[in-house]
Amino acid sequence: MRSMKDDIAALGRVIAGLRADVLCVQEAPRFLRWRRKRGRLAASGGMSVVAGRRLGGVAVLIGPAVRPLHGEGHLLRFFPGLEQRALAIAVVESGGRRVAVGSVHLDLEPAARSYHAGQALTLLHAAADRFGALPVLAGDINEGAGEPAWRLITERLTDCYPLSPRGDGLTFPARRPRVRIDAIFAAPGLSVTSCGGAEADPRDLERATDHLPVVAELAVARGRPDR
Repeated sequence: MRSMKDDIAALGRVIAGLRADVLCVQEAPRFLRWRRKRGRLAASGGMSVVAGRRLGGVAVLIGPAVRPLHGEGHLLRFFPGLEQRALAIAVVESGGRRVAVGSVHLDLEPAARSYHAGQALTLLHAAADRFGALPVLAGDINEGAGEPAWRLITERLTDCYPLSPRGDGLTFPARRPRVRIDAIFAAPGLSVTSCGGAEADPRDLERATDHLPVVAELAVARGRPDR
C-alpha cells in the first residue's frame, strides 16, 4: 500500500469493501506514527492489527468473525545494500478451525528473494505446528509463477489462483496490470472456493495504491468459507 502515500480514502473504501476475515498487508507505514496509521487503516474496514513489526512493512489484520490466538513478527536475513524484509504471522481461529497466516514482501533481487521465501516458509510452518494450524502465505512475490522463489513456495503450499480463478489474476501495476506477482498460497488441507481480484470501484483500485489486491475464499474441512 506504498505506506499509505496514495489516496487514503480510496484505500479505506477498498479495504472496507473486501469484508475480509484476514487481511495481509505489504508496505504498511513504517515511520512517523506508524502504529497509529496502521490502526486507523484497520479501523476503516472494521478490523484490528494482530501482527507486524515496524521494519519490513508487513502486517496482518483481522475482522470480528475470527478470534486471534497469536501474533508475531520476524526480520528476515539482512542483505547489505538491500531493503530489510520481514514476515508477519497471525494465528486465528474460526469455528474451532485454526489457520496461521503469513504476510511477506519479497525482494527485487533474485538471490535474496529465494532465500527469504525459504526462510518465511520455515517460520510460518513452525508457527502453524505450534498451534495445530494450517499455514497460508500471502504477499508480493516480485516475480511470476514458475520462477525460482515461486517454485520454492509451491513445493510446500498451493498457489490458490489456478485452482479456482476469478478474473485474469493480473496484479501490477494497478492502472494497467500486466503481470501476476501478488499471490496467496495455502496448505493442502484447505480447499479454494475462489481466488482473484477484488470487487471494488475500478477508480478506487487505481487510486488506492500501485498493486491490485488478491482475494481468496478458503474452506477448512466441512466448514463455511473463510475469507
